Amino acid sequence: MRIRPFTLLSALAGLALFLLLALAPAAGAKATGMSDAAAALKQGPVYVDPGARSQLSEADEQALEQKIEDADKPVFIAVLPQSPAFPADSVLRDLRTATGITGLYGVRLGDGFNAGADRTVMPANAVQNVVAGVKTPGVDAATQLNNFVDQSLPTVRGAAPASWSSGSGTVGNPAELIAVAAVLAAGGAGAYAVVRRNRRRRAEEERAALEKLRVVVDEDITAYGEELDRLDFHPSEPGADDAMRADYERALDSYDEAKSAMAAAQHPHDVRPVTEALEAGRYSLAVLAARREGAPLPERRAPCFFDPRHGPSTTDRTWTPAGGSTREVPVCAADAARLADGKDPLARQVDTESGPRPYWEAGPAYGPWAGGYFGGGLLPGLLVGTLLGSALSTPAYAAEYGGGDFGGFSGGDVSGADFNASDFGGGGFDGGGIGGGGFDGGGF
Repeated sequence: MRIRPFTLLSALAGLALFLLLALAPAAGAKATGMSDAAAALKQGPVYVDPGARSQLSEADEQALEQKIEDADKPVFIAVLPQSPAFPADSVLRDLRTATGITGLYGVRLGDGFNAGADRTVMPANAVQNVVAGVKTPGVDAATQLNNFVDQSLPTVRGAAPASWSSGSGTVGNPAELIAVAAVLAAGGAGAYAVVRRNRRRRAEEERAALEKLRVVVDEDITAYGEELDRLDFHPSEPGADDAMRADYERALDSYDEAKSAMAAAQHPHDVRPVTEALEAGRYSLAVLAARREGAPLPERRAPCFFDPRHGPSTTDRTWTPAGGSTREVPVCAADAARLADGKDPLARQVDTESGPRPYWEAGPAYGPWAGGYFGGGLLPGLLVGTLLGSALSTPAYAAEYGGGDFGGFSGGDVSGADFNASDFGGGGFDGGGIGGGGFDGGGF
């Protein structure tokens, strides 16, 4: 039996017609309310309520969506009218609950603006700083929202929710679905080929970046294992107590966690838990060493900036990278002494196209590696003005740094209503945080 050449396109045209007929009664209906906003944000990063369309044009909305999607970050923007359907004192919390996805949420409510984020995604103080920075008197919605997204993307952790690409969840804007159906009918096979090609290219880029990281991380894991061997600690040795044994157990667990996480890594951002484990393990070793020597226990500090394999830093020193500005960085005792003598620190070298260079002069592939060592918002200040810092600050490669033990959900994960409102921190509320105050439409 011969197959007609246009069978696929004919089927797609039929699907388009079906969607048009199915959605035609709803095409003129206006979606309003929190549930509609949440349903739309499950499908894409920007929602403009029909009652607030004058605030943001469709062209500006699409450009903003594209920017967020290109960065692959869980950033949600809602443009809403001042209405009883969107209470100012709870709209952020209500929207986060209804959407059920961890992320950074920015809401333009009338002429007011505020934002909130899960701690896994962005520290509360960072949200407050960005919100304060975009609250300019009389600024239009497009400018304010673009400024908010541009300033937030470098700090946001996690990835865009899968529902944005899978199309799962509640049906979105009927007009958009009609347009999609028309595109499918007109260019179905070709459009699908383009999507597949883009996904394949991105997957190849991720694999290449992961292989670069694998070399560096394997060296880190090996170096840490050698530290454990040199320690020569035996739980039953004379003088060993329960506290020492607990330190040693934590150090061993960190070693196992790092190896397991690296073995399972499939994407560059999967490397961050590896270096987080190594950082925690080196601190445990430093505490154990202090106990064995009868010395005061060291405070928990960031690793040595110049090479995290040097262990926890002991002090901060001013340092100026080539062509950059002076800043304070955490350093180990050996590098502090070298700087005091006017010598260069012992920097961690990585392979680049121009040969071995310090990691901060390398490309963005090393962002997750550095992020695991220098979490909690410390990394941006350390890397400002360096090649790596510049690469991480672009929307195309929003850095996945941060830190701390935030629980089981990462940015973009579906948590439903399982989140602590007190952890969903933001700026702009009188009470500070998600629960108090409201939007001050005239306070920009």
